[in-house]
Amino acid sequence: MSDLWDVIIVGSGNAGLTAGIAACEKGAKVLMIEKADQDMAGGNTKYTAGAMRFAYETSEALIPLLSHPDDPRVPRANFGTYTEDKFKADLLGFNDGAPLTPEQETLVSKSYATMHWLAGHGVTYEPIWDRQSFEKEGEIIFWGGLTLAAENEGVGLFEMELAAFERLGGQLRTNTEFADLIVKDGAVCGVILADGSTLDATSVILACGGFESSTQMRADLIGAEWKHAKVRGTPHNTGDGLMAAWAIGAQKYGRFDGCHATPMDYFMKDFGNLDIPHGERKNYRKISYFLGVMLNENGARFVDEGIDFRNYTYAQFGRAVLQQPGHRAWQIFDAKVFDLLYAEYRFHDAHFEQADDLPALLAKCDGLDADAALATLTAYNASVDTAVSFDPTVKDGKSAGSANLSKSNWAQRLDTGPYRAFPVTGGITFTYGGLKISQTGQVLDTDGAAIQGLFACGELVGGVFLNGYPGGSGLTSGAVFGRIAGAASVEGLEGSDRSVS
Repeated sequence: MSDLWDVIIVGSGNAGLTAGIAACEKGAKVLMIEKADQDMAGGNTKYTAGAMRFAYETSEALIPLLSHPDDPRVPRANFGTYTEDKFKADLLGFNDGAPLTPEQETLVSKSYATMHWLAGHGVTYEPIWDRQSFEKEGEIIFWGGLTLAAENEGVGLFEMELAAFERLGGQLRTNTEFADLIVKDGAVCGVILADGSTLDATSVILACGGFESSTQMRADLIGAEWKHAKVRGTPHNTGDGLMAAWAIGAQKYGRFDGCHATPMDYFMKDFGNLDIPHGERKNYRKISYFLGVMLNENGARFVDEGIDFRNYTYAQFGRAVLQQPGHRAWQIFDAKVFDLLYAEYRFHDAHFEQADDLPALLAKCDGLDADAALATLTAYNASVDTAVSFDPTVKDGKSAGSANLSKSNWAQRLDTGPYRAFPVTGGITFTYGGLKISQTGQVLDTDGAAIQGLFACGELVGGVFLNGYPGGSGLTSGAVFGRIAGAASVEGLEGSDRSVS
């Protein structure tokens, strides 16, 4: 008789590890399988900056979550508040007028409790000093509702969660590729591996990501232009779990034409550039566009760069860049903001052009209509509202425009050399469409009935994000639904006959 695991989890990212922690703390014998090797285990989690968005009522609520609550900057920090109502409002802003989905309600209501629970398992966080705050009159002001990231970012999140999972008795097997689900009498009872071998389990949790690493699935389900997207994260999220679930009647659910995207360095390699250290991969993002102007190859602006804080726009702007001629754009800055640009603009492998005046800069930008670009920037400079002071800590209302397209906030004249132009394209991180799950994380079939023994969490869960994404919500979503699936997968196992080597 083969060994029977209580729970098999497919995928070792944040969602899978959170599910594993939740199942193990209930006494389950849990096996996690990962098709990548040890270095690449962790799915997309290692590629992130580790930021996690969650609701909190007071600054004091953050203290139990911090790795270093005695940091001398903490007393000077104004973390503000981020209420459940504000979190809901931010999500509604991306719903195209639709009400909150049940999945969004769950994400919001369980976000802080999940963070606190993870902290109890040794997963701790640091304020995002560099990216989410500006110092003003001695006070460190956080903005945009995003305040904390896992210590040592995405790599640290993976390592802390893996340590907690293994402390509780969970086992991780790398180089173990999932191929299909075993179904008997209508219930999922194990997995088939790519080498043809099988593993038996009472419950299976799919936590193996979306389909962003499949060129064909991107084109078929999101749109033809997405063939050209750079994949910011792992090469292993090719939709395997989704296809296996759909094959046994799981319900397709969510916005399949939506995805988490971001402007990326045009010259980055695919899949986050696997030949550099994990912690540096985030440096190919280019998300300080709100401090400058973005032009397409025709020399025209195509988005309101300052419509909101970048937390609320980069996912949409990644798509917008990809839809431009040549799937490329140029981010233009002058010397006044160089010190405010995020670290990725100073990364050793960042690609940019520089010149002492705008005509010379634009002439260096390969593929750019320099004459049209100069006309756009001239019109933009002439329209900047000089009566309003620039203030990056708030939506300052300092506006400008060109060709009837406004820049609503943080508009400053491009008038101080040297000038820099960064070429960007659209990068994809994860997909939005996936599976419909119950309130306990069970995968539902096309009739809305639960598929016995099958659970899902992470990117596979549809309905969490529709037409956009408030930054930091993805990791929180993975943790929230991972905890739910992990706990529910163990229900009813007490007293069962099982043996695991």
